[in-house]
Amino acid sequence: MRLDDLDPSKNARDHGSGGGRRGFGGGGGGGGLGLLLSFLPMLLGRKMGCGTILLIGGAVLAFMYFGGGAGMLTGGGTQSSGSGDAVAYDTQEERFAGQVLASTEQTWSKLFQANGSRYQPTTINFYQGGVSSNGCGSASSAAGPFYCPADQGIYLDTSFFNELETKMGARGDFAKAYVIAHEVGHHIQTLSGVSSQVRQAQSRASKAEGNALQVRMELQADCYAGVWAAQNADRMEPGDVEEGLTAAHAIGDDTLMRGAGQRPVESMFTHGTSEQRMAWLKKGMQTGDPAACDTFARGAVR
Repeated sequence: MRLDDLDPSKNARDHGSGGGRRGFGGGGGGGGLGLLLSFLPMLLGRKMGCGTILLIGGAVLAFMYFGGGAGMLTGGGTQSSGSGDAVAYDTQEERFAGQVLASTEQTWSKLFQANGSRYQPTTINFYQGGVSSNGCGSASSAAGPFYCPADQGIYLDTSFFNELETKMGARGDFAKAYVIAHEVGHHIQTLSGVSSQVRQAQSRASKAEGNALQVRMELQADCYAGVWAAQNADRMEPGDVEEGLTAAHAIGDDTLMRGAGQRPVESMFTHGTSEQRMAWLKKGMQTGDPAACDTFARGAVR
């Protein structure tokens, strides 16, 4: 994907390294492993991440899906050692992420304006090792990228990009861009009110019902990522679509559970199957229309 002509977004913070680590035990610590693959990832309105599951190996994944004790993240915790005030695109990976974010800002500003509203950008928060968010607790880099609805920020340790390529086989710049665009998709859900509506519904739902709602949230964010790609078709290069679909396949719940040596259990899915994730990303790419991303419509998700 050609983004070299774009200046990175100014909506960025660098939290440095080291801070924000907490324990993984079930006694209420809530390390990064609890961000996305916990049984009730959205019931408390916490982080929503596409990339969270990408870094988790087979043994850890089995732990999370089948009897793990990782707690949900809670507020407070140790602050990052970084000041959080600098916009320091001091690595190629950070600069690329900032350029992707700048592109999403242009795209969603145009789409919101077409509907008579104003887009309020998210902020990308870079960190290394661990971080404490404003309202969604602490996370280690094992969490992967995530979105915090409380402070409307995306959190990213860019070492994740290497894990995405080497451990998940999702190579290429568009695979990385898709991950960021997906998290921006969660921001769109926050701005539109979908996120709060789903959290309210989940608070009254059973675990399986709550997970099913979360699947629809994640698939819609995938579709929104596809919309962004379609709106920037002139920047796409040969192989980009395949890179995105490969990444979407790699993070399907069924693929991850099989990779962990476990039988896929639909009631435990929180992000959708590989087929579903690819289908909704592709739908966004084909239509370029956010209205086509209504994963909550009856019969939309099968």
